[in-house]
Amino acid sequence: MIPRIHQQGRNTARLLAYLYGPGRREEHADPHLVASFDSLAPDPGRDPEATLRDLAQLLDEPLHLLPDDTRPATHVWHASVRAAPGDRVLTDDEWADIARRVITATGIDPGDGAGCRWAAVRHADDHIHLIATLVREDGRRPDHHRSAKRAQTECRQIEADYDLHRVAPGDGTAAKRPTSAERHKAERRGRQRTPREELRETVRRSAAGSAGEEEFVDRLAAGGLLVRRRIAPSGDTLGYTVALPGDRNGNGEPVFYSGSKLAPDLSLPRIRERWTQGPGDTGRQPTPPVTGPASARRRATGAAWQALLVIDHGDDGMVAAQIAATGEVLDALAKSSAAHTRDELRAAATAFERASRSHVRAARGHDHALRQAARDLVHGGPALGRGEDGATTAMVIDTLVFLAVAAAHWHARKQHAQQAEAAHRAAEHLRAAYASASHYPMALLHQRGSRLAPSWQRHHATAVRHALPELADRILSEPGWPALAATLDEVRTTGHDATALLTQAAARRELDTAERMSDVLVWRLRRLADLPADPQNSRGTHGRGSSAASSQRRAAHLAARTSNDTRRQR
Repeated sequence: MIPRIHQQGRNTARLLAYLYGPGRREEHADPHLVASFDSLAPDPGRDPEATLRDLAQLLDEPLHLLPDDTRPATHVWHASVRAAPGDRVLTDDEWADIARRVITATGIDPGDGAGCRWAAVRHADDHIHLIATLVREDGRRPDHHRSAKRAQTECRQIEADYDLHRVAPGDGTAAKRPTSAERHKAERRGRQRTPREELRETVRRSAAGSAGEEEFVDRLAAGGLLVRRRIAPSGDTLGYTVALPGDRNGNGEPVFYSGSKLAPDLSLPRIRERWTQGPGDTGRQPTPPVTGPASARRRATGAAWQALLVIDHGDDGMVAAQIAATGEVLDALAKSSAAHTRDELRAAATAFERASRSHVRAARGHDHALRQAARDLVHGGPALGRGEDGATTAMVIDTLVFLAVAAAHWHARKQHAQQAEAAHRAAEHLRAAYASASHYPMALLHQRGSRLAPSWQRHHATAVRHALPELADRILSEPGWPALAATLDEVRTTGHDATALLTQAAARRELDTAERMSDVLVWRLRRLADLPADPQNSRGTHGRGSSAASSQRRAAHLAARTSNDTRRQR
């Protein structure tokens, strides 16, 4: 149940004409009254004798009893209450009860016998509109301070009472939603998203991993946006606004939005906080430049593991900084990944955007590793879908799933319901992206592991039982076990102690909550042993007797056969 308080107005009759009219796109069906302040208000929708003017006059009567010079300039209060997608269709009687509860909770008509006059209009299955005149029967103004917060609280109780979808309560840190006018404008132009939403995504990605103001502004322009800076007399930049070139107002001028109107953390002062140096940053050795997408993804994997340790053991400000910087990594990864993973990665970044903000202020500077990882991903360039680029994409996504889940758990402990839900949604999109990214390399490893001599398969199974006795049975029964066996064989042939490395890999993070422990161990081992992420680049005896080309063809065939299983299991 989603309440929304609209901007106050000054013309009751005009709003009623809209509510009872056909709508901007003929979407209003059977407009009618479901409730009113005295249950006796005329209904122009169902009563042929009633008119909109009758209802407007009735609602405004307390206003007209005041002297002209004491009447409020804006007196029309307007709110809507919408059922969540998937909720059952409520009856008129149920909506009437909901209307009275919301009106009472907001203070418009607190039930003291002298409240404001109001009416509830229904013109669709899934929502109602509430309209009230902000003058009480006793001539005073209503106490409706924080009416939006009050309505939210009441709607959480309504959801429980009516067994409806439980909407996570907000905390005032969410990005501003597009207005109905913005949505309708986008629909008229055949666009799936409003300019506000497109701008927010482009600005967010431009800020990801940026090292300073000039680079940030350059990225905005490179992203196709019109950019204006607000300059102080001193020459310093005070803020910025952005617009889409094709988004024009009635006068043909671009519609500009400030960063703070897009999201609370996209104002220039908040973005500047990202460039803050943390303790120990002054003497930090410069990081060698990345050599391409694969090396950038390996670095991002390492930075994500460091962030997991901070989320487990750091203070709140440090954790908030790591979570915020994780959003930058997701944005950069989505921007630089291949087409077959890009959509899910974009969806993950968009979902995690909500998880990156809370009332816990991020202690910027402690997130250097993740922000540098985001920068590396951008400067490493676009990744190819296969080879080392594709395999390291699977490696970093596997780690980012853990990071998103850790963020969700931290938010849940802090009772940040919306942020926790958003992080979980991001994790689901990351799992889908992982299924696409890991498809080919895991199929090749599966083939190699299946072709290992039985004696070596038993040898590697024994190593798993020694290193992970409590989890061994589950790991050995997973479809991904042959891929893990192939990786353990590579670990052996490169001179590592497989049992010791398995123990180290498992100790880095719990495994029992992973959906596929064998996959997780594959990527941890390949990173710890410095093995190529793409098995095709590996050295060893696994490829004897077959050419690289035929091996690739067999792996591709196996990948096609096992794709559905991979998606189900991951």
